[in-house]
Amino acid sequence: MEMEKSGKFSDYLFAKMGPPTSTELPPKTTERSDAPVELTGYRRWLSENLMLLVTLSGVLLGVVLGLSLRPLNLHGDSIMLISYPGELFMRVLKLMILPLVISSLIAGSASLNAKMNGKIALRTLVYFASTSFFNAALGIALVLLIHPGNPDLHNADDRSTDRRAVNLLDSLLDLGRNVFPDNLFQASIQQAHTVYLPKPSILHAFNETMNDTLASGSEAQRLSEDLAEEVVLVRDIQYRSGTNTLGIVFFCLVFGTFLGTIGQKGQVVVDFFAAIFEVIMKMVTCVMWLTPVGISSVIAGKILSVGDLGLVMSQLMWFIVTVAIGVFIYQFVVMQAIYFVVVRRNPFKFYAGLIQAMLTAFATASTAAALPITFRCMNEKLKVDPRITRFVLPIGCNINMDGTALYIAVASIFIAQMSGMVLGFGELLTVLLTSTAASMSSASVPSAALVLLLVVLTAIDAPVQDVTLLFAVDWFVDRIRTTNNMLGDCYTAAVVEELSRKELMALDAASVNYQDMPAGTPNGHGHHDGGLLEGQTELEASSKCVMTMTDSVVVDISAVMNNVNLQQEHCNRRV
Repeated sequence: MEMEKSGKFSDYLFAKMGPPTSTELPPKTTERSDAPVELTGYRRWLSENLMLLVTLSGVLLGVVLGLSLRPLNLHGDSIMLISYPGELFMRVLKLMILPLVISSLIAGSASLNAKMNGKIALRTLVYFASTSFFNAALGIALVLLIHPGNPDLHNADDRSTDRRAVNLLDSLLDLGRNVFPDNLFQASIQQAHTVYLPKPSILHAFNETMNDTLASGSEAQRLSEDLAEEVVLVRDIQYRSGTNTLGIVFFCLVFGTFLGTIGQKGQVVVDFFAAIFEVIMKMVTCVMWLTPVGISSVIAGKILSVGDLGLVMSQLMWFIVTVAIGVFIYQFVVMQAIYFVVVRRNPFKFYAGLIQAMLTAFATASTAAALPITFRCMNEKLKVDPRITRFVLPIGCNINMDGTALYIAVASIFIAQMSGMVLGFGELLTVLLTSTAASMSSASVPSAALVLLLVVLTAIDAPVQDVTLLFAVDWFVDRIRTTNNMLGDCYTAAVVEELSRKELMALDAASVNYQDMPAGTPNGHGHHDGGLLEGQTELEASSKCVMTMTDSVVVDISAVMNNVNLQQEHCNRRV
């Protein structure tokens, strides 16, 4: 029995490493006449990349359509009708986000043991924080080197009188409130955030004064101005519309981890969520055929809705170039280097497999909206372990905002340069840390970075009102940085998979090593009497055996990993 187990264990490891070239089986001579003919040449390439070509055609069609219709000066209703198919396309994609996140996280975390979940989560969060910090530092270096901020762009007429109190503490506290929601159903539709309201006692006194005194118009205005200067703002926790994806991610992660510890009793629940994930992915495949119409409509409508496109681009061209250079350096140099050093494979082949998801992220300007397509590329095309993608991607689309960290750092110093401010080392360090922290609390929705930019500007005492100048180009810059966010999630999954390969192989080997143990012998030892316990049915004995087997796999995982290492060393010596 022991020799049979050892043979199966060795067969599993050799299957993972791939068959040797010398033992390849000869081709079959008897084939069915109606077997499908394998495509070759350009037909095979076209079949494998058809969806990518469909997505690319949608992007190009939208740009051409938008630029060609701009000289016609279409009415607002006409622009709305052109954008309407894209709006429906976005709504369908967002409709699948919540069931996709819930099913993928629960099924993914339940397929691993609690110790494995902790290791993957730690590696993922460390990688996210490190890359966000690096992107913020890269943005600061580029904006200081290029110096896109021109004081001549400063227009006092564009300034707003809004002096909302914004600070980093409120942002971090709101992040914690959203991670731990008090109502799971409310988290599906609302997010907690801090607002500042006038103190109720002051408003009450002001109303009583106005009612008791029949003052003239000028006196009433003077009283209101005096009280406005003395008004005291207090914090108030309110809820705004929007899915609290961060809280749902945390709950599903914990729920799936504990679901995996109860063994066979929870398998039906795991299968249920795994089936939901498969159904959603099939729905995504159907929706992707609407890409040419949906994406072209989104891009054309956005181009047509911009006022003076040429003037805006010429005024803020250097700001756009600075952000674009940072994004390209990170995508084509840093990410590829990290992938090559850790994974030891061709990084550009991996990058090419993500072009379809990247184009979708560019068109929708949302990492969450592109999440279904990202799953499809990672699982079906790039063959990344689904246990890792189901774990990393939902967390990444809410926490990992590499492009946002770079954008916030560039935009904050750009506004400071435009206002004539000279930032010292302390202010630059503040921008670096606050940009990193603010980006990790960003929502995966379009233009969320503009709200976080107020936090950084307040921290360095820069003019908050000048943010309105960036509204004109944020629709374009948002799409550039969203590709960084999406690609960062995918490369994180690939790196974490490589770093966790031994643990994943150990889990697979453990399941192979324990699956053929006889009933009643979960640890390889039989009962004293060889039969059932008193009052115990055969089904109960079988289920308890499976439960104990599952627990023994979790307990003996280190021993199995040692066996994996010994088998690998033995194979290397044989080679």
